[in-house]
Amino acid sequence: MALSDRSRESLLPSFLYTSAARSFATGATRFPSLAPAPAPGAVGGGAPVSIQAPSEKIEMYSPAFYAACTAGGIASCGLTHMAVTPLDLVKCNMQIDPAKYKSITSGFGILLKEQGPRGFFRGWVPTLLGYSAQGACKFGFYEFFKKYYSDIAGPEYAQKYKTLIYLAGSASAEIIADVALCPFEAVKVRVQTQPGFARGLSDGLPKFVRSEGALGLYKGIVPLWGRQIPYTMMKFASFETIVELIYKHAVPVPKSECSKSFQLGISFAGGYIAGVFCAVVSHPADNLVSFLNNAKGATVGDAVKKLGLWGLFTRGLPLRIVMIGTLTGAQWGIYDAFKVMVGLPTTGGVTPAPGAAEKALQASA
Repeated sequence: MALSDRSRESLLPSFLYTSAARSFATGATRFPSLAPAPAPGAVGGGAPVSIQAPSEKIEMYSPAFYAACTAGGIASCGLTHMAVTPLDLVKCNMQIDPAKYKSITSGFGILLKEQGPRGFFRGWVPTLLGYSAQGACKFGFYEFFKKYYSDIAGPEYAQKYKTLIYLAGSASAEIIADVALCPFEAVKVRVQTQPGFARGLSDGLPKFVRSEGALGLYKGIVPLWGRQIPYTMMKFASFETIVELIYKHAVPVPKSECSKSFQLGISFAGGYIAGVFCAVVSHPADNLVSFLNNAKGATVGDAVKKLGLWGLFTRGLPLRIVMIGTLTGAQWGIYDAFKVMVGLPTTGGVTPAPGAAEKALQASA
C-alpha cells in the first residue's frame, strides 16, 4: 500500500523546515530516454517509483542545509562501514599477522573456524558509532568549508580553482572528523585483532583506557590523519570531478532534465570510481593505523621493520580496493538520496559556484 504524501513527509526530520524557507528549484523534468517503462498492471497505474521531496525546501547554505548534510553523512558512513565489518575484520588481521592470514579466502576460513559466523561482526558497535560521528563531521564540515573557501576566493576564482577548493574543504573537514573517530577506531582494531580482549565497545573502551590511559585512545591520530586526509581529499575532489565529466561528456541532456533516480545512479558510479583511487592513496597509512592500535608501545619503525615498505603499500590492498570502492559508492548514493529526500539537489555536476547559486536562489524567490 503506497504511503500518502503527508505520511511520507512525516518520516523526514521536521526541524529542517520552517515556514520562511525558500524554494530551491531542482528541476522536475524526467530524463525520458533513461526512465524505466511502466510495467503493465503495476500498482498506482504503473507510475515510476520516485523519491518524494517535501513541499517546503531547505534554503541553500542555511543552518538547516548544514544540518541536513550532517544527518546525511551519519546515515551514509555509519551504515556502510558497519555493513562491511566482515571485510574490514579480515583486512585488519591480514595487516597485523600476515604470516597467519595469507590471503582473503584463507583469512575468512581461519576466522570462521576460530570464531564462528558471529565473529565476522566483531567490533560492529565501535564501527557504527565511530564512523557515524566521522560521517557527520566529514560531510557537514565539507559543505561548510567548500562554501567558506569559495566566498573567500570570490565567484571567478572559486570556479577557476574549484578543485583546490574541493581539496582544501575536504582536508579541513577530515581533520575534525578524525578527532571524533579516533577513540572508536582504536577500540575497534583491538577488539577485532585480539580475540579475548573484549566483546565490544562497552567492555573494550574501559579496558583500553585502564591499559593505556585516555590519551592512548589518540595514539593513532597522526597515522589516522595520514590515512584519512589523503583519502577524503581524493574522495571528494575526484567524485566532484568525475560526476562533472559524466554529465558534461556522457549524458546527452542537462543534469536538471535527468530523473532523480538516474542522478543517484551517477552518484554511485562516481563514488565507486573515486573509491578505487582513495584506497590506493591511503593504504600505507591504513596499515600503520592497524599495526599501531594492535600492539602496545609499537612505533612506525616497528611497523616498517615487520611489514616492509612493499608490505605497507600492498598488504591487504586488493581487498581494500573492493571494500572502499563499494563503500564510497554506497556512501555517495545514500548521502545524495538523503539530500533528495529533504528537497536538496544531488552533489556534483555542471553547477555554478556557491556564490552564484545563492544569487540565483535569491532571484527566484
